[in-house]
Amino acid sequence: MPPSSTAPPNAEQIRRWRRYLADEIAEGAVYRHLAGRRDGEEREILLELAEAERRHEDHWRALLGEHAANPGKGDLRTRFLGWLARTFGGVFVLALAQRAEARSGYDRDDDATAAMAADERIHAEVVRALAARGRAQISGTFRAAVFGANDGLVSNLALVMGVGAAGVGSSAVLVAGVAGLLSGAMSMAAGEYVSVRSQRELLTASTPDAQTEDHVPALDVDANELALVYRARGLSQDEAEEHATEVIARVAAGTPAPAADRVDTFEEVGTGRRAALSSFAFFASGALIPIVPWLMGMTGAGAVLLAASLVGVALLGTGAVVGLLSGASPLKRALRQLAIGYGAAAITYALGTALGVAV
Repeated sequence: MPPSSTAPPNAEQIRRWRRYLADEIAEGAVYRHLAGRRDGEEREILLELAEAERRHEDHWRALLGEHAANPGKGDLRTRFLGWLARTFGGVFVLALAQRAEARSGYDRDDDATAAMAADERIHAEVVRALAARGRAQISGTFRAAVFGANDGLVSNLALVMGVGAAGVGSSAVLVAGVAGLLSGAMSMAAGEYVSVRSQRELLTASTPDAQTEDHVPALDVDANELALVYRARGLSQDEAEEHATEVIARVAAGTPAPAADRVDTFEEVGTGRRAALSSFAFFASGALIPIVPWLMGMTGAGAVLLAASLVGVALLGTGAVVGLLSGASPLKRALRQLAIGYGAAAITYALGTALGVAV
């Protein structure tokens, strides 16, 4: 409910309330667009969120009265979020929506109700849970892609700067860069494949055998050795015996195992093939950027400065993407990537300068 004060709003209040109203309208539209791309439970949840935003709209409309007409389009972030929702949908939009909900200033504004402030906090958790499903689906491949791109950018920039600083000709720098691209991409792909396959094999070795339940009907119910399984997994003796009895009864009745008891597909780990291909492609793409100036025929300090600039922009981009997907600050993640990449390249350049010998 709006505040009980009958004093007319001042100009600053009207501006702030109209901004809130515009943002609520835009956020509700985002949830409706996302709902239009989904079905089942996710669709219903998103529509419920849109309905909650409509209730918040009503609050600001009541306060604004005659000033509620044409409130505007919301702030730039909310409009960008709306464009992403209409164009792409997906986990990136949900991650941005999570940040938008968490940034709400309603808990610091006396004109917003406590219920509205609580709603925004709860909405952030709802969107976090929805985004977690998408993050799990892409996390393995996404990790390989980000790691590959970042490694390609940093390692090849460091390589060409170090070789260039040693005083060799531009053709030698270009050859070193291309060699670094090819060898690094192959090495990254092989490493990711082995890493992911090994991780999945280790996890599989620790995953309960789904075929074990086939033997449950033949167990001695009085001895109930199935309880030993659950005791080994950390349950107390009483809890293990109770759970084993429930499992025996469920199997006897032909009831499927609950979702939590089924074999995990390790979706968040990804597959070795996808990780290898992703790592190869993104490492090669990242490693290509530092050698672009030499491919264009540039030499000397100009080529080094352009390579560093191009890589800097790419590092900012990869850091921002990581920030967006994780629901963290894109700017902080971008600057972190830039600092790490430039730091590694600067050290290598200094070593090349100190050597000062032809390769």
